[in-house]
Amino acid sequence: MEETTSFSIKNWNEDDRPREKLLLKGRTALSDAELIAILIGSGSRNESAVSLSQRILASVGNNLSELGRLSIPELMEFKGIGEAKAISIAAAMELGRRRRTGEALERKKITSSNSVFEYVQPIIGELPHEEFWILYLNNSNKIIKSAQLSKGGITGTVVDVRLAFKEALQLGAVGIILAHNHPSGTLKPSQADIQLTKKLKTAGESLDIKVLDHLIITEKAYFSFADENML
Repeated sequence: MEETTSFSIKNWNEDDRPREKLLLKGRTALSDAELIAILIGSGSRNESAVSLSQRILASVGNNLSELGRLSIPELMEFKGIGEAKAISIAAAMELGRRRRTGEALERKKITSSNSVFEYVQPIIGELPHEEFWILYLNNSNKIIKSAQLSKGGITGTVVDVRLAFKEALQLGAVGIILAHNHPSGTLKPSQADIQLTKKLKTAGESLDIKVLDHLIITEKAYFSFADENML
């Protein structure tokens, strides 16, 4: 009985407890802070890895999406987080983002504006700058390819219409869906957004390639030109 007691979590080194807990109870039993503690491995002389992780999470309102936005230098501002630990956290956040993107790729058929959002949000929804993407679809509304057409500053982006349709013709796409993010969080389309949509729609009509929708993406929501009858 005494041997069993020696394996109590309370008797483990504090920095090792999350690892042992994962082994004994599984991944889902751990808190976000405990999972991050495993990533960073150890805390400092005065603070455990779990306590340090809790402090980092508290600084972003315990929001993992916000944690994923922190740069390496920002992570290194926390006492106890050096470059190697900051890189480990950033790499884990990126793997999580890519996993979401991979899951979205499995659902390649576009059935609604929400399915476009589920596909595109992991790619551009949390970026601090604006990017413009195009989804190229076949006649079954399945995505042939998705591509970034432009990348701009937070104030806007420039889109090459000719380049967009050159790719569509090469792929044999019959429809395209436009998507760009608003880092500001606003879902209201700007005049530039409206004019660009009209420009692409007109160009597509002459080539028999339909612009099916244009989505403005933020972290948690979207605006659809098609849903709002603006196409």
